Amino acid sequence: MLEQVTATRYVTPLREGGSLPGIVEADDLGTYVVKFRGAGQGLKVLVAEVVVGELARALGLAVPRMTVVELQSPIAKYEADEEVQDLLTASLGLNLGIDFLPGSFGYDGSRPPEPHTAADILWLDALTANVDRTWSNPNLLVWHGRPWLIDHGAALYFHHSWPSRAPDPARFAAQPFDAGTHVLRDVAEAPEAAHERLAPQVTEALLHEVTAAVPDEWLERAPGLDSPGAGRAAYVEHLLARVATPRAWLPGGAP
Repeated sequence: MLEQVTATRYVTPLREGGSLPGIVEADDLGTYVVKFRGAGQGLKVLVAEVVVGELARALGLAVPRMTVVELQSPIAKYEADEEVQDLLTASLGLNLGIDFLPGSFGYDGSRPPEPHTAADILWLDALTANVDRTWSNPNLLVWHGRPWLIDHGAALYFHHSWPSRAPDPARFAAQPFDAGTHVLRDVAEAPEAAHERLAPQVTEALLHEVTAAVPDEWLERAPGLDSPGAGRAAYVEHLLARVATPRAWLPGGAP
């Protein structure tokens, strides 16, 4: 599981997008962008953030350090904004903290990554079905001259059908990915090269390690997924099935 800290002060909201993340200070003296469990998108967004973010990190891509941030009841009492106060009250317990990168700025294309790095990011997004890295919402920060990946809550869309639909790895494996609006499409080298570099690294052992970082209480129960272990196994099965069938989703076709 990720390192756990306790929030000591809510600093300010980040009014971008619908989830209203906020800047929070914690008892380890760190400052974090916190994604709250009480936001409208629910816990599955936090799961996707961890699974995709930690997978990206394991593949050598730059991702801000993630922690589990515990919110206790006193933190909401001193917030004047009623909307924020309601969100904090609904988010008592474990939330997701993402290390705040001071001085970073949003990706605008003026400092594009190397073609192989761009291809690796595009490949990861195609593998995890992350549709939310476009010019309207790049979800990339530039910090110390490198692109840093953030905001993966829109990936792994398949889990939003649980519990109404049983897990179906084959369905996810066959889902195509449209790279036409991807923010790095024009600077990335051929995705096939990224597939040859990265696919062998996405092993069952790595995916078990990545999913182990998700707190048990974020893994919501569904038919056939009646324990945290079963939930983690479902994510592993879906990603293994997808990486094994690149012809269905790899932009440009499988090598």
